[in-house]
Amino acid sequence: MNMEIRILSEMLGKTFVSVRRLPNPSISNCRDRDALKFEEANGGHFIFYHDQDCCESVWIEDICGDLEDLVGAPITTAECVSDYNAEPNGIDRDRIDDHYTWTFYRFGTMKGSVTVRWFGTSNGYYSEDVGYRYVTDSMMKFFGFGQRKSRG
Repeated sequence: MNMEIRILSEMLGKTFVSVRRLPNPSISNCRDRDALKFEEANGGHFIFYHDQDCCESVWIEDICGDLEDLVGAPITTAECVSDYNAEPNGIDRDRIDDHYTWTFYRFGTMKGSVTVRWFGTSNGYYSEDVGYRYVTDSMMKFFGFGQRKSRG
């Protein structure tokens, strides 16, 4: 077992107006198109996704909890736990290559907590990491995530 834990300190204390799952634009014509977007009132976004290279598959296997619990209250927990080559229980064996990675993102507020479980698999040469970046409204289209819809 090869486990890594990271605290996402830049998210702690932030309050989001929207948290939702959306398609990952870095992957075209692929069934594994997952991303997660946290939107701030000031137009900032934390986007969680896998940057697709070639011959790997990475997707959100499941979300435990209600994403709405992460809206309207400050984030008190934000961490990432990755486990490389842990047993892929519950995954269809036809979708698994030689190497695999579980990535768990855990978020919490006073309203509740959410765990997002990602699974990635490859031949071992390509990364299965799930990362994130902070982007502004003006950068959303550049990164392929479209533009924020106006409220009104």
